[in-house]
Parts: sequence; structure tokens; C-alpha cells
Amino acid sequence: MEPVPGRRWQKVLYERQPFPDNYVDQRFLEELQKNVRARRYWYRAVVFQSGAVVQQLCSVCVFVVTWWYMDAGMLSPQGLFGVALVSSLLGYLLFDAVDGGAGRRESGRTRWADLKSTLVFAAFTYGFSPVLKTLTESISTDTIYAMSALMLLGHLIFFDYGANAAIVSSTLSLNMAIFASVCLASRLPRSLHAFVMVTFAMQIFALWPMLQKKLKARTPRCYVGVTVLFALAALVGLATVSSVGAVLFASLLLAISCLCPYCLIRLQLLKDNIHGPWDEAEIKEDLSRFLM
Repeated sequence: MEPVPGRRWQKVLYERQPFPDNYVDQRFLEELQKNVRARRYWYRAVVFQSGAVVQQLCSVCVFVVTWWYMDAGMLSPQGLFGVALVSSLLGYLLFDAVDGGAGRRESGRTRWADLKSTLVFAAFTYGFSPVLKTLTESISTDTIYAMSALMLLGHLIFFDYGANAAIVSSTLSLNMAIFASVCLASRLPRSLHAFVMVTFAMQIFALWPMLQKKLKARTPRCYVGVTVLFALAALVGLATVSSVGAVLFASLLLAISCLCPYCLIRLQLLKDNIHGPWDEAEIKEDLSRFLM
């Protein structure tokens, strides 16, 4: 509608004006802004951040390959337990060495408390391993495999990759991974196999991500090197089981770490968010004093 002659429109609500409610003048679009809060991404930074996804995919791959070797009788539980124990000790020392023990001093947790927690967990897991072994005897093997696959997929979906999203739940992610390990461990030959498998699952799904997060925050170059070596180890282990699976898994890792960041950077160029006087008002003043 045309404006009323002799009267200039004002953008106020407290004054009655001879204009319709939906009227705006030519100045309305002068305040148009584009991509005000758009975040600019750099390819190297996105590739670096994608390392968390690569790490967790490789953790699942290593866990499944390890279970396959134990189920096939090609890996003894004593051998896996020994390797896992040595790796845990080295990782424990590295965890403190990365920040010089600053994190331990801030938390106030002692090494004796860590040792007690480890012994309690190992004792309870070993004591309940016969129960874990027979827990799913009445369930078919196909159902066990399907549940394990769904639980590991859920673990990957809900894992905390560093994004501030509602779907992230570290507790749920860890519980789903442990549930999958219990299901798979119940199909192993003996109770000792089940104990070692669940213990290994705790190490790779609970302790390993903690070390990776600290390496990522403190020593980025070391984190990149560890990520590459871990991915190569997972690929080599998977290649011994299935060469086709190794090729597909390598393609997946390359797509996540190289192709997806490139697509994100390209799509950012097409981003076109508009802002203007039609946006909701933002209260920037501190109103906490009114809550007293």
C-alpha cells in the first residue's frame, strides 16, 4: 500500500500512525546484513578436528577385529591381557607426562585411588565373567550380532566428538559400547575370554579417548601422529580378516578426513544468511540484578 502523503513512517509501536500494520518504507532493506555470525572454516583445521571421528571408528574396528581373532582361537586371552596391561601402563604414564601432572593436582586424585579403582573393577569383572559368559545363552547368535552392531553404531552416534549438541551423551555412548562388548564376549569359548574382552572394551572405549583428548589439547602434532598410526594399525588388522573390508574402511576414513572437510569448505561459500530489523531482539544487558 502507498504511504499517506505528508507523513513519514516511523518504526515505533507506541505511536498511532496512518499506515497499515505491515507497511515498511524503502529504508527497511538498508539494514540488511549477510552472514554476520557465519563461522569461517579452514581446511587444515577441519581435517584436524575430524581426527576424533577417525579415532573412534578405528577403535570400533580394532575392538571387532580383536574379538574375531579371539573367537577364531588365533589370539589367546593371556596374550591380549598382557598387551592391554602394558599399553594401559604406558598410557597412564603418558597421561600424566603430557601436562606434567597438572590435571591430577587440580582433581586431587592420587595414584593409589586409581590403583584401587582398577583392582576393584578387575575383581568384579573377573568374578562376574561366568555370568557374562552365560548371560545370553537363550538368545540366538544372529540376534547377538545384530544387537552388537546397533550398539556400536549408537556408540559412534552419541560419542562426544567435541561438538556442543543435544545428541551428545558420553555416558550413553560408553554404556552402549560396553553392552556390545558383553554381547560379543558371551559368544567366546570361556569365561576368561569374556573377562579379557570386557576389560579390553573399557580400555579402548573409556580410557583411550581420555588420553586422545589430552593429547589433542596439549600436543596437537603428537595427536596427529598417533591418529595416523592408530588408523594404519586398524587397517592392517582389518586387512588380515578381509581385504575388501580394509579397502572400504580406508575409503571411509579418507572420505571423513579429507573429502568431507573439503565439501564443508565449498558449501561455506554458498552460505547466505540474512539479518535485519525483522530479527528477534537480543537483550545484551546483564539482567541478573533483577533476580536478586
